Amino acid sequence: MSSSIVSSANWAPRLDSSTPRRRRSICTRQKLSGASWTIRRRIACSCSAPPRKGGDGRSALESPTSSLSENLGVGKEVNEESEVLIECRDVHKSFGDKQILKGVSFKIRHGEAVGIIGPSGTGKSTILKVMAGLLAPDKGKVLICGKQRHGLVSDEEISGLRIGLVFQSAALFDSLTVRENVGFQLYENSHMSEGQISKLVTKNLEAVGLRGVEDRMPSELSGGMKKRVALARSIIFDETKEVIEPEVLLYDEPTAGLDPIASTVVEDLIRSVHNTGQDALGQMAKIASYIVVTHQHSTIRRAVDRLLFLYEGKIVWEGMTDEFNTTANPIVRQFASGSLDGPIRY
Repeated sequence: MSSSIVSSANWAPRLDSSTPRRRRSICTRQKLSGASWTIRRRIACSCSAPPRKGGDGRSALESPTSSLSENLGVGKEVNEESEVLIECRDVHKSFGDKQILKGVSFKIRHGEAVGIIGPSGTGKSTILKVMAGLLAPDKGKVLICGKQRHGLVSDEEISGLRIGLVFQSAALFDSLTVRENVGFQLYENSHMSEGQISKLVTKNLEAVGLRGVEDRMPSELSGGMKKRVALARSIIFDETKEVIEPEVLLYDEPTAGLDPIASTVVEDLIRSVHNTGQDALGQMAKIASYIVVTHQHSTIRRAVDRLLFLYEGKIVWEGMTDEFNTTANPIVRQFASGSLDGPIRY
């Protein structure tokens, strides 16, 4: 099993005479903007159960003009018997004296599009990093297809499910081209030729609606384009392998800082790479399930089917997107309306 974590602070490439010249060039030029991380790895399981469609597929939150969301199945429930990919059981996490997660429990099944919502500072990004293996829980368990993980070290024991984490800032290497950013994992950890990787990079960029940007630098891209490049990097994989593992994508505030139109583009792309839809090339998407941390109502409406509401370190409500505006839960009602009156205080 291969695992790759990159940080501008403490990552150093291992170079030797067997490292291809292109790869050595990328390794020696790498630099990650800010303090962000990027992660790509495989985790254990065999997942094949398809989602079951139910109801009329229409979310009560959905705009009449939201045709792509409608076509791709917003509001569809997933069979309770579908295979569980990720499960959190009574997860606790503290940083010093500050307790962030206070017993979080939920399941992510094959075929699901799940949103994690709630006020700022309540642990949404933390639970994503726990699921991704960047953080180990202080108490409780994280199960990947039924097998407990303890963090990055334990990933060596299991293989079969890939997990991609898309950070809020996009976390592109600012000294690498778009081609080098998207193909980074393959340059570092595959036996594919440069030509093969270049073709695959172009294919994945076109799948997220980007053409002819391979030689641009991140500084030449808009915020929305950077998000799409990060998405292309998260879904690329070595297609020369005999067995292609299913993938779960974790998105941390994917539309943060984007204007409404750019947000719509990203939201529809998130939906389109899911295995129930088609990407920008019209090909069947390949993401088994995904989880989105968001504050945006448009992202809730267009990109997810089921919601988990995290408040003060616990899941206080969960339901389908069409229940978001109709629930009697006072915490959720206040969050949905944006009212200053209610249990949530700032």
